[in-house]
Amino acid sequence: MKRAMLIGPIGCGKTTLMQRLKHQQIKYDKTQAIEFSTNFIDTPGEYMEHHNIMRYLRTTAVDADIVVLLQSATDRRLVYPAGFCSMLTKPTLGLVTKIDQAGDGDIEYFRKLLLSAGVKKVIPISAIDGTNINEVRTALEEN
Repeated sequence: MKRAMLIGPIGCGKTTLMQRLKHQQIKYDKTQAIEFSTNFIDTPGEYMEHHNIMRYLRTTAVDADIVVLLQSATDRRLVYPAGFCSMLTKPTLGLVTKIDQAGDGDIEYFRKLLLSAGVKKVIPISAIDGTNINEVRTALEEN
């Protein structure tokens, strides 16, 4: 698996996804700082929510093979501006998370927002029940 940098707002499921992909017990663990491991770079949600520190994501992405943008199906905010991925020099993947809690039309709505941000592919997932996690693994191995 390539080294994936996980980006997204607070509570979108970055750490939970990482735990699922690493076959770890799923437990809440608030990421306080950028955490580096062999296959992942887990970023705090504050980096997406506070524009004055968002620039550090671009610098940190240098250490990644792929950047994964996560968007919760339960959070209607526009998190990623159109063309967001143009500031990154790495391949990108978009994930709509928490699809087990999605309402009618939510998955398609967020898929379009992630494509507008510039990701090449979007996968709807649930890290809790494992929906499409193998597809994510495959995508991370291909890039």
